[in-house]
Amino acid sequence: MKKPLIGTAAALLFAGATALAGAPAATASTATTTTTVTSPQAGKAAAVTFAGTVALSNCSGSLVRFPASTANDPALVLSNGHCLETGMPGPGQVVTNQTSSRSFTLLNASGGSLGTVKASKMVYGTMTDTDVSIYQLNTTYAAIQSRYGIAPLTVAATHPVQGSSIKVVSGYWKKIYSCSADGFAYRLKEADWTFKDSLRYTSTCNVIGGTSGSPVVDANSGQVVAVNNTINEDGQRCTLNNPCEVDQNGAVTVRRGIGYAQETYIIPACFGPGNKLDLTRAGCTLPRP
Repeated sequence: MKKPLIGTAAALLFAGATALAGAPAATASTATTTTTVTSPQAGKAAAVTFAGTVALSNCSGSLVRFPASTANDPALVLSNGHCLETGMPGPGQVVTNQTSSRSFTLLNASGGSLGTVKASKMVYGTMTDTDVSIYQLNTTYAAIQSRYGIAPLTVAATHPVQGSSIKVVSGYWKKIYSCSADGFAYRLKEADWTFKDSLRYTSTCNVIGGTSGSPVVDANSGQVVAVNNTINEDGQRCTLNNPCEVDQNGAVTVRRGIGYAQETYIIPACFGPGNKLDLTRAGCTLPRP
């Protein structure tokens, strides 16, 4: 989990690192046509593509909806907390509802650029317990689908399943990694940060620098079950870029070359009607400021 890369040239220099990816910033759509919005892969086994993913200037991400989101809700983009343009949040820091004009490159199924969408604010960002950022765009799902033909990915509201087939879809690198959910780390410690109940990949998802914020998609349902965030690069113990697992008894396990993601099933409960963040809602367990 390195600090965000600065553009493609820097990304290439740090291609062995874990965290970050991005694409050039640009201007957003302001279309307002309404249509029905459905996740293109939800509810069926299908090939996972780049449709619904985005590239940031320094990371990967995805256009997402929650199970209760509607077509006319403001659209949301999911990425990592350590990908925030304001820098990596410190341990215990939670940032909410900050003005942002960040741009995201929207991708088609083959990874080609369709255009750009722009944030109106950064709704939620933290690296405490999890590693997540959520941006609200200045347009709706319906407007995006009308203009670009792209529907959001749905964030599953249930815990991912061990052994399930998953895809890590990097919009920055235009690459899809395929592996399985190997298991779950009770605590994942990396430098000063600690993440709870992290999803551990099998070894074929050997993610590199630029893939941070990529959606982890269940290959059967097509829904987002986690957000990619780190890998143990060198076999070191609990250091930056070398996370370690800590179990309930405090025992530490180091798995060199193994990557991790932060589960996203806890996020939908924290958003009410209109995709409005409400950390006081029943069932919401995201850290509060």
